[in-house]
Amino acid sequence: SACFAYGLAAGDPIKAITLRHGTTTLWQGLPVLVVVLAGGFTTNFIWCVILNVRNRTGYQYFQSEIRGGIPEPRGGGRIRPPGGEHIETVTDAPGEEMALALAVPEKTGVKAPMLANYLFSALAGTTWYMQFFFYTMGETQMGRYKFSSWTLHMASIIIFATLWGIALKEWNGTSSKTKLFVALSLLILVGSTIVVGYGNYASATTR
Repeated sequence: SACFAYGLAAGDPIKAITLRHGTTTLWQGLPVLVVVLAGGFTTNFIWCVILNVRNRTGYQYFQSEIRGGIPEPRGGGRIRPPGGEHIETVTDAPGEEMALALAVPEKTGVKAPMLANYLFSALAGTTWYMQFFFYTMGETQMGRYKFSSWTLHMASIIIFATLWGIALKEWNGTSSKTKLFVALSLLILVGSTIVVGYGNYASATTR
């Protein structure tokens, strides 16, 4: 998140070029997204390819039937079943948990909903991109307070996503300690947003 903000700030020269070529102020940030998001795409693409090769799951992009069995984990040996003793590393955990989730008996003939998977993946990606599309538009209207735009953007995402999760009862069944931490995190985020807003207000009234 912080590096994304640095990337957008480093894109100011690109914004200047777009303005010199007739782009309106409202759209000046969109070319910057092309450069910043290209970096994110590259790292995600490379990591996905590594996981596809490691778990032998690349065929699932084109074939609806999921093959049975559990792929061998890196380093040899079988992946331990749920409840078995297994020490995960940062890189091993995602691939191995996915392998366990996809493991099915050899003769079940499980079919994946390919069309729905692709449609929902495209919808999720488009929705995710639109937040930055509108963010760059809003930032142009912040004037000298645009330094606070990224803080407000990220805090709002986490606050409303967490509240939506609470409304959908995603936190039901968790411990009281976990719920306390969720509540404290929301208070901290709301407090930080208030601090940023008051700082902007104080700056405007003292000039």
